[in-house]
Amino acid sequence: MVLRGLQSLLGRLYDVELQYDVYDFLVTDRRAVAGCEQDSNGRAAEEELLLAETQDAGGSPCAGVALYLDPQLLRRLEHADPHRALTEHNLADYCTALEGVSHFVYSTWRLDRDLPVSLLELETQAEVDKYAVTVFLLARQTGGLVYPAQVHARLFDRVSFAAHLEPDQYERYRTAHRTAAHYCRRLERRFVNRGVARIEAMVRELRSFYRLGTAAKLHRALA
Repeated sequence: MVLRGLQSLLGRLYDVELQYDVYDFLVTDRRAVAGCEQDSNGRAAEEELLLAETQDAGGSPCAGVALYLDPQLLRRLEHADPHRALTEHNLADYCTALEGVSHFVYSTWRLDRDLPVSLLELETQAEVDKYAVTVFLLARQTGGLVYPAQVHARLFDRVSFAAHLEPDQYERYRTAHRTAAHYCRRLERRFVNRGVARIEAMVRELRSFYRLGTAAKLHRALA
């Protein structure tokens, strides 16, 4: 299944133990996410992480987590699995699904450790995840014929933000995008020289970055 494959890629990349299966928290019924954001044409968003404070069986507070993904998007990915071939045809759907799985994995990993997580932190990490997973996925599929700089240009240079966003939402997405773009460009400069990547060193850096909180992430990314 596509989402489980994406979750597994993130787990291996960041060396994090995956306590939960994303499919156990997946919601595909739009009626269950009445608050789901809409785009400028009135269409509901295709992906959204839902977080709420609930109570466990003993009455103690705990976090409720659900991931909404559009069922048509999931059907398209099942027919054009990015694990077999990531192309322009399925890139947009892949990025949307990976963003959702990234949010799910990162938030549950932080919450299990009683660590705070901010919306800016979630969005920044998801942008880095899309770059890192795509680099390694395409390297495996093409035998190294696609370079990180090509991935960076495709993911970060051709981006627009939805017109319906509130000012604070727009600023959060813009900041996350700008921060991740800067950090991922630094990764290329540090670990890729004339097309030869120092993979182990790059992975160590990515794993260290993953474990930072919001302020430290921004400082590391923009240093």
